[in-house]
Amino acid sequence: MPDNDSQTALRGRPKDPAKREAILDAAKALFIAQGFAGTSMDAVATEAGVSKLTVYSHFSDKATLFAAAVEAKCEGMMPFPIFSLEAGDDLTVVLERIGHAFVTLINSEEAIALERLMASLAGQDTEMARLFFEAGPQRTLNEMERLLTRARERGLVRLGDPAAAAELFFGMLQSCRHMQLVIGCGEAPTEQDAKAHVREVVRVFLKGYGVAPS
Repeated sequence: MPDNDSQTALRGRPKDPAKREAILDAAKALFIAQGFAGTSMDAVATEAGVSKLTVYSHFSDKATLFAAAVEAKCEGMMPFPIFSLEAGDDLTVVLERIGHAFVTLINSEEAIALERLMASLAGQDTEMARLFFEAGPQRTLNEMERLLTRARERGLVRLGDPAAAAELFFGMLQSCRHMQLVIGCGEAPTEQDAKAHVREVVRVFLKGYGVAPS
C-alpha cells in the first residue's frame, strides 16, 4: 500500500522532507555499494522505508536521484553560502573557510568511497561519471569562479581567467596526500595538518593573484 507521502504527493500537497532525506541517504549508500547501473529505484525505496511511488514523487528518474544525492553530499559539507563575499569581508578568511570545507569533504569516507567507485567504473559507466562531475565538482568550480569574479570586480585579486584560477585553487588543496588516501597508502590529515595546509595554499594563491594593500 502506498505510504502517506505518496498519497499526498498525488494530491499536490507538500512532500515530506524527512522522507526525501531518507531517500537521499539510501541512494548515497546504494550507489556507492552497487554503482549506478546496479542500483534500482525499488532498492532505494526499500532501503529508505518508503514506497517506490514516493521515490518517484520526489525524483523523476534514477539519473535525477543520483545527481541529487551527489549534490546533497557536497552541499551538506560545502553549502553554497560559504562562497559568499560581502562588502568588507577579508578574502583570506573567506578562502580559508572554503578551503577547509573542501579538504574535509574530499577526505571524508563517503567521498573517498565514491571517488574509488568512479575510478573503478572509468570507461564503463560514462553516464554515472558525467552526472557525478556535473553535480559535484563542476558545481563547486562554478561557485568558486563566481566568487573570484566578484573579488576581481572589487579589486581584491588580479587574474585573467577566474575559471582557471578556481581549478588551480582546488588542485593545490587536493594535493598528493589525497591521492595516497584514495589508493589506500596514506591516512587522512589531522585537523591541525589540514588547517596548516589550507593556510599555506591560500597564502600561495594570494601571493600570485592577490593585490597588495595600498
